[in-house]
Amino acid sequence: MNKNKKTINRKNFIKKAALSALTGASLLSCKPKSDSKESSIAIISQKKYKWKMVTTWPPNFPVLGEACNHFAQWVEEMTGGQISINVYGGGELIPALECFEAVSSGAVEIGSGASYYWAGRSPATQFFTTVPFGMNAQQMNSWLYCGGGQELWKELYAGYNLVPFPAGNTGVQMAGWFNREINTIEDFKGLKMRIPGLGGKVLERAGGSAVLSAGSEIYTNLERGVIDATEWIGPYHDYNMGFHKIAKYYYTPGWHETGSTLEVFFNKPIFDSLEPRLQTILETAAYRMNTWTLAEFEAKNNEYLQKLIQIENVELRQFSSDVLIKLKDYTNEILTDITVKDVASAKIYKSYDAFRKNIKQWSSHSEKPYHNLL
Repeated sequence: MNKNKKTINRKNFIKKAALSALTGASLLSCKPKSDSKESSIAIISQKKYKWKMVTTWPPNFPVLGEACNHFAQWVEEMTGGQISINVYGGGELIPALECFEAVSSGAVEIGSGASYYWAGRSPATQFFTTVPFGMNAQQMNSWLYCGGGQELWKELYAGYNLVPFPAGNTGVQMAGWFNREINTIEDFKGLKMRIPGLGGKVLERAGGSAVLSAGSEIYTNLERGVIDATEWIGPYHDYNMGFHKIAKYYYTPGWHETGSTLEVFFNKPIFDSLEPRLQTILETAAYRMNTWTLAEFEAKNNEYLQKLIQIENVELRQFSSDVLIKLKDYTNEILTDITVKDVASAKIYKSYDAFRKNIKQWSSHSEKPYHNLL
């Protein structure tokens, strides 16, 4: 991918591309004039779709951007070249955090990101990425695929002209990089931290300031003192981002992101215009993306944690139980505030929380005793 592509005027792009994409979808959905079944099949097989996929991740970013490239490759292979997808990293075609708008309008066909980035459009979107002190990756997959979460997600996004699918998970993240020690809850006061989603709301309740920025901006912001701390993902990415060079303390556990689901989303009119076979292929590719991403994260994170500790001499710290208990109390307050004020959030969180409580019983008798023995 050429990283030097010029960023085009966003408004003109969205306006022109939306018209082009929707017109193309209409033309491609027209029935062939021939009454012959064989002719119909031949004409349908000749349809070609050339799509754009915009992402919130830097171009070709390890795991996250790579997963998008894999997705495009898998779709092209499974469709025999019928659907080809050009992947654009954040800032290459549009600003990273405007993917939602671009796909919703039909300016581009596909987007990739994390649903909590769109909390400004609807606070309910956040529940499909993660909830502080919430479910882990396999539990999130269970809720989404088998517990009604996916249906709620599609229902919410339909109001924005989108069709979403799970497309990866980071696993439990690290708590982040800090240029000050966090010994008590009071140490969060005045702290400026890059942290999205509900975790950011909890930080603010603790007296800090949450800053939302794209991944490509974090290092510079931390280096220049625009922020005092940042969470990102885990050791693999944190090492490659170089955070250990500009922040002293590396904290665990990632209370704010215990199993963050990533997403791929399609413009709904364009997706709905496809024949069922192609829709199934796209959903199948998203399944594969979901599995590969989590597997790659797990494979890399331990390796790079050892590099940070043994080679870079990073100070690994753990939040005290007192700090975590207070953060959990703030989390419950935030969740109450959101669900009281927003009907969609109340509906989705009710499903999420009921599933979490039920599956917690199972994990307390299965995985927890096992891990406690290790």
